[in-house]
Amino acid sequence: MISQKESREMEALFPIYAVAQDLIISKQADLTACFSLSLPEVFTLGQAQHDAIQEAFVKAIKLLPSGYIFHKQDWFTHFSYKASLTEQSNFLDNASELFFHERPGLKHRSLLMLTKRNPEAKLLDSSLSNLLRKNLIPKELGMPSAVEELETVIGQCCQLLEDAGIGIQRIGGEALTGEQSPIEAVLNLNQNKGSSMIADLQFYPDWNIAGKHPIMFSIADSQVLPNQIASSATHEAYSTDNSNFLVGYTAPIASLLPCSHCFNQYLFVQDRLEMMKQLEAKRLRLFSLSAYSRENALAADDIQAYLNHAIKAGSTPVKAHFNLICWTSDKNKVPQLRNLAAAALSKMDVLPKLESIGAPQLYWASMPGNEAAFPMNESFVTFAEPASCLLITETQYKAPAGRFGVRLGDRITGFPIQVDLSDEPIKKGWITNRNKFILGPSGSGKSFFTNHMIRSYYQQGAHVVLVDVGHSYKGLCDLVGGFYFTYQEDKPINFNPFFLAGQQLDTEKKESLKTLLLALWKKDDELFTRSEYVAISNALKSYYDYLTKQPSVFPCFDTFYEFLLEEFALQLANEKVHDKDFDLNNFLYVLKPYYKGGEFDYLLNAKENLDLLKQPFIVFELDNIKDHPILFPVVTLIIMEIFISKMRKLKGIRKIILIEEAWKAIAKEGMAEYIKYLFKTVRKFFGEAIVVTQEVDDIISSPVVKDAIINNSDCKILLDQAKYQNKFQQIQTLLGLTDKERMQILSINKANEPGKKYKEVFIGLGPVSKVYRTEVSLEEYLTYSTEESEKHKLDTLTAQYAGDREKAIKQMAMDMRHEADKKQSHG
Repeated sequence: MISQKESREMEALFPIYAVAQDLIISKQADLTACFSLSLPEVFTLGQAQHDAIQEAFVKAIKLLPSGYIFHKQDWFTHFSYKASLTEQSNFLDNASELFFHERPGLKHRSLLMLTKRNPEAKLLDSSLSNLLRKNLIPKELGMPSAVEELETVIGQCCQLLEDAGIGIQRIGGEALTGEQSPIEAVLNLNQNKGSSMIADLQFYPDWNIAGKHPIMFSIADSQVLPNQIASSATHEAYSTDNSNFLVGYTAPIASLLPCSHCFNQYLFVQDRLEMMKQLEAKRLRLFSLSAYSRENALAADDIQAYLNHAIKAGSTPVKAHFNLICWTSDKNKVPQLRNLAAAALSKMDVLPKLESIGAPQLYWASMPGNEAAFPMNESFVTFAEPASCLLITETQYKAPAGRFGVRLGDRITGFPIQVDLSDEPIKKGWITNRNKFILGPSGSGKSFFTNHMIRSYYQQGAHVVLVDVGHSYKGLCDLVGGFYFTYQEDKPINFNPFFLAGQQLDTEKKESLKTLLLALWKKDDELFTRSEYVAISNALKSYYDYLTKQPSVFPCFDTFYEFLLEEFALQLANEKVHDKDFDLNNFLYVLKPYYKGGEFDYLLNAKENLDLLKQPFIVFELDNIKDHPILFPVVTLIIMEIFISKMRKLKGIRKIILIEEAWKAIAKEGMAEYIKYLFKTVRKFFGEAIVVTQEVDDIISSPVVKDAIINNSDCKILLDQAKYQNKFQQIQTLLGLTDKERMQILSINKANEPGKKYKEVFIGLGPVSKVYRTEVSLEEYLTYSTEESEKHKLDTLTAQYAGDREKAIKQMAMDMRHEADKKQSHG
């Protein structure tokens, strides 16, 4: 326990005098402004972006006058995901919550402190830290002019950083003094909620801050740095023979260091001429002593080279210092923590220096507002350009503010993130439509991802129409109770486009029925006359008028055919319509196979699954009819009619049509214009058109895909392209991918976390692109799985539970976990 006397002494030593005008005023009369930075996400930047951010920081540093201190402080705090279970959520959402419960992650907070030193105060060294001084007397500055100068400088710096895409927000008022304030974070080694300002600080014999055991590594000498340094570095784990994957130079001690840590980055701007004068004097002194030591001669040469560069290149000389503080609540883990931090620094080619005696002074100077108390003998002379390469410029994956989207995981630990692929990108201007193009070879997890995405959208209120040729969505359709249309010999596919489900026969519905009837009557190369078109239009109007008067007549193709045969034939005779204008007998003869007793009498006379407009989940499985010359064109027409009807009539509801490999067959049957219309129009009706394909040659050879689909799909989703990496240039050119996106795509699944079962996916939304994990709970996996043995077992269980798919999934998941536990116990 700290005694009352000792407590009063600590209070007297506290270096902060006051907070006023959103500035921290130290007892040495230094003024500090604090900012919160919003940085780009890790694994999302290419070389040009890394260079641009570094250049922005360099320009900001060059703006700072002599006597200013640039202090960047990045906190990475370890935390775990906490499941949120509700009765309102469906069982798959709750299974996902439990699956991710306790999943580790890092919470990043990036701070920037700009300090204007009191010019009358002397810079300190390690022998004169204000941590050890008993009396600090506040000095009076010409506050109005000093504050005005500081505000002008920081305004210019902020503008430079914002122009480079770095979000910057001033921290002021209670945020500078209350809970979670930058000052409190240093006193508690914590950036999370619930911490307290009151904490024990112990430096000897062991370092202990608020019950945590810290260690510190410092970069206080240019000799510990590599000969060359850049804004980015190659991340070997994600690189391939065809591409180097780039991360920020400091990534190993930022997002990639899996423990709670804080990285302090100091740049001290001093009088350029005075600094050059001091270095010149030091060079001459060393040169005069060079006869006594080769080291003196080499040091003199280094200073000479530094001065020459400063004059020729016009670089800004600064003094710099960097230190990494890591901590753990378990004292026994300190050696492990030390090794982890040292290894991370070594990945940057930095020779780690563990601080011991100087750690308390360095720690105390890291408190926002106390930067001027930094022991300057722990700094080294360099230029702003290389020093800025040691600034942390990336952050963790960020989740959108809303709850809409697809649950995916970040690449580092798989921490769950709700990723909005539709609405947020539109609002931010990244994309202009919600259409998506998905490319993934067989076995890449393409169907698994699309199942997961579609389920997420459906659960959030979207109406979904799926067109498939591989039974990939049968399990999901059964679970949500959707309509599943497929062709089997004993149960052929059937529809009823004549059933209006209480709706009126509007112009749109009439046009779609006319298109269908003309497609049944005429061949592709056969033209219809204006009189024939008018006659069919009159026949439909008369038929629905007839149904109004005869409510007992069920609307379907059979009753329509009978109406033509009897009622409409009389109407034509009364109107004296000639066969050359409309040959009713020919029309009835050609359409007879669809009437009862005909070869295709089942197709247009369905009496179940009729209200397709209000059914939110519909799957059309076309595998068995994709090559049928009659059924396939008719069915595709009906599908398009159904979706366009949803698109236009369901106001305020998201509509999605997803076409799997079926698009190839659809394009062959003269449906290209329909697809083009769909992709260009659907965005106006809160809709999304999604096409999924697996073969590279398909997208290269098909003008429909290239011109209609790719050009009108602002969201591009690609799965593992490893088998195509040697000819990826074609894909890159076709899809208009940047070199950064190429780098990201070719890194997919290159360094997946051992022991975890997942596939990675690339998602490009205009200028924003990332790679995520598609990692799901066992219950979700069983829902989406296309593995034949698993599907068969689940279908058997579903039959045992009288068609209750949810119960079958829960039981199968329980059995699989039990089996896994048995293997582990015997292993």
